[in-house]
Amino acid sequence: MTALLGISRLIDRVTEIIGKSVSWLILVAVLVSAGNAIIRKIFNMSSNSWLEAQWYLFGAAFMFAAAYTLSQNEHIRIDIVYGMFSRRVQHWIDLFGHAVFLMPFVLLMLYYLVPYAQMSYVSGEMSSSAGGLIIWPAKAILLFGFILLALQGVSEIIKKIAIMTGNMEDPTPYVPTHAPLEDVAPEVRT
Repeated sequence: MTALLGISRLIDRVTEIIGKSVSWLILVAVLVSAGNAIIRKIFNMSSNSWLEAQWYLFGAAFMFAAAYTLSQNEHIRIDIVYGMFSRRVQHWIDLFGHAVFLMPFVLLMLYYLVPYAQMSYVSGEMSSSAGGLIIWPAKAILLFGFILLALQGVSEIIKKIAIMTGNMEDPTPYVPTHAPLEDVAPEVRT
């Protein structure tokens, strides 16, 4: 388990570096969008390449930050239902969700995205819009984002198993206000 936790920490670190680094892409996308709008209004000119560039930037920020969001336990779930259970049951729910829903979906996406991105790159696929950009970088962004998400999914599964077997402390001992007190540590009850 020690080796697996080491791999998990490495994945978490890479995900954190990438997730925090791409936050500036949102600002760049906003600036590109604003610049494009200003030029269109003032000079009555427009550019499909700038419009597509802002889509690429936003897509990259979203795809590259998805794994970091998962690692920070900020992904979408139904907290009203999830919060009704003890922390032990929450770990089981997370493990089940990662193993049965997240990983099969991510692996299926990778199965389809590898040839999809590769074919686009080899053919030099271009946008159908006049003055548009090349398409393969957008498809590569999708592929890379799902690779990161798959790695983070593996890391989350390792951590959940380690926590549930007592090989790791719970890094987020979230205890909802309506959890049964018998599952709450004595120091948390005060």
